[in-house]
Amino acid sequence: MLLIAGLGNPGPRYQATRHNIGFRLVDELARQCGVPASAFRERFHGEIASARLGGAGGEELLLLRPHTFMNESGRSVQAACTFYKINPSQQLIVAHDELDLPFTDVRLKKGGGDGGNRGVRSVSGHLGPDYVRIRLGIGRPPPDFRGDPADFVLQAFASTEQAGVDQMLTRGAEAVSLVTSLGLEKAMNRINQRPPR
Repeated sequence: MLLIAGLGNPGPRYQATRHNIGFRLVDELARQCGVPASAFRERFHGEIASARLGGAGGEELLLLRPHTFMNESGRSVQAACTFYKINPSQQLIVAHDELDLPFTDVRLKKGGGDGGNRGVRSVSGHLGPDYVRIRLGIGRPPPDFRGDPADFVLQAFASTEQAGVDQMLTRGAEAVSLVTSLGLEKAMNRINQRPPR
């Protein structure tokens, strides 16, 4: 069993923002596994559903969208880990936006710092840093952007970026599948060394 926690902020205002790409990966995994939106239950300060990767005999996944807002994501993830007896270093994958990766890049990583992502900081504060992350590249603000990077991550993707978003979500879901079928090291070799396009 794996717990896949997609980080983001709850509510329609944030739904399409760059910061919510982790939520959207959970939605993509649910879609690929045939899990309807109605299957998500409100628990653990968020919404959670169970799924099977690759059909009835596949790996069991728990798909979690914390509703604590990004900065408190760790409360939700820890509550789910405690209830399901999830060992974070072996059974937790956290999907989140990554400013330091070019748009559409997807990388797998285990452990390390939070890279300025407050959701990752919260999860690490509650569970320690030794868990797998799917880093979904949203890129840095363009040179003409006037404002704080926090404002940039709370903007929606442009309509011209939607194809790239779809590609990134497909690769993120593939990363989960590869971790379950090949193990982390081989999955990292496949995902991290392959060009995103």
